[in-house]
Amino acid sequence: MPIDIVFLVLLGACLHATWNALVKSGTDKQLDSTMVALGAAVASLCALPFLPLPNAAAWPYIIGSVCIHFTYYQLVGAAYRLGDIGLVYPLMRGVAPLIIATTSGVVLAETLSPMMFAGVIVISAGVLTIAADFRGGHSKAIGVALINSCVIALYTYVDGIGARLAGNPISYTIWISILPPIPLFAFAFLMRGVSPVLKHARTTWRRGLIGGIGSVASYGLALYAMTRAPIAAVAALRETSILFALLISVLILKERASPWRYVAGGMIALGALTMKLG
Repeated sequence: MPIDIVFLVLLGACLHATWNALVKSGTDKQLDSTMVALGAAVASLCALPFLPLPNAAAWPYIIGSVCIHFTYYQLVGAAYRLGDIGLVYPLMRGVAPLIIATTSGVVLAETLSPMMFAGVIVISAGVLTIAADFRGGHSKAIGVALINSCVIALYTYVDGIGARLAGNPISYTIWISILPPIPLFAFAFLMRGVSPVLKHARTTWRRGLIGGIGSVASYGLALYAMTRAPIAAVAALRETSILFALLISVLILKERASPWRYVAGGMIALGALTMKLG
């Protein structure tokens, strides 16, 4: 994998960990994840006039991605409501690349080199080690996180292919960021009522905007990388985000981390290096 692509994916991973930490630290995980989606849409609308439309072949993937991301954001909120970020985030992000790595040969006819496949396994093992070290989780949180890992694998495939067909991966990213708030807010209004949702939006719009900018930038970098490198390899390298989440929790949130989490962080870094060498 080219070194510039590695750095771009690592930057995206850092941004991804940051917006997830914002959702976890919020008062209403479900609505906060919806606000992040809205923030991503607002940021994307600013860029829309400067970009071409995606190719016609990409539009079925854009519509499919919007539906899948609706489910993804709902499960993100549910997972953080049920469990600690130290449990559910590694499970969501660690299982997905394993699913992709073991199925990409059939779905995409892409073959990873032995070194790159080893890097996928090492990164995923490191991420799952962090989850295994966590003692405060519940079975429901684990179940939701595992379901969402399947959703993550699905949208990775859909968007990886769609970005390649779009002709411009940035345009594709912009459109799949603009549309999700429509079903998300419609669902929130239906379940919570218009007034409570709007009240929450007025008090959390800054958090949503910052998280949304991080979200769209993170995913845009990943989709661009998927046009230059195998999707399974990019998906695995992106999961170094858990290493950034660990640093945020220790250095910024002042949370204590066990030695096993540092070991897992080293495994993730080793996996990233292995993929670069592959």
